[in-house]
Amino acid sequence: MSASSTTRRTATTVLTAGAMVCAVALPASAAHDGGRHRTPKVEISRVQADSSGRDDRTNRSLNAEWVEITNTTRHAVNLKGWTLRNEDGHRYRFNNVRLASRSSIRIHTGEGRDTRTDLYQDRHTYVWDNRSDTATLRDDRGRTVDNESWGHHRR
Repeated sequence: MSASSTTRRTATTVLTAGAMVCAVALPASAAHDGGRHRTPKVEISRVQADSSGRDDRTNRSLNAEWVEITNTTRHAVNLKGWTLRNEDGHRYRFNNVRLASRSSIRIHTGEGRDTRTDLYQDRHTYVWDNRSDTATLRDDRGRTVDNESWGHHRR
């Protein structure tokens, strides 16, 4: 066997082994997200924690405090069983609410009649801290979907 023939066989063996290693490693690395943040399908798009004027606990003032949830997908999402919670543990549980494709809904603190664009928690006290708080949206299995914080974090 000549030297060039041995060199070619060795090169072919090394290249084949390298290709096999790459073929096995590539799907594994592609499947591992590595901590990259994925854009949620449903997200907290805006928060109005401090209603304008005095905090006088009138229904008007309570309803000027709200969290807006947006569906960024092309398909409707049923929010039944989902929750919206603040750092102090105040929780709002969604009933059978269908959030249309690429639409938003506001969850107000006070009382009101639920519509396609506005939901009401029917509370008589404020939920969101004006200076700092975190709004956390969880799905019906308790998995965090998104959160939004403002001010300095207490926890």
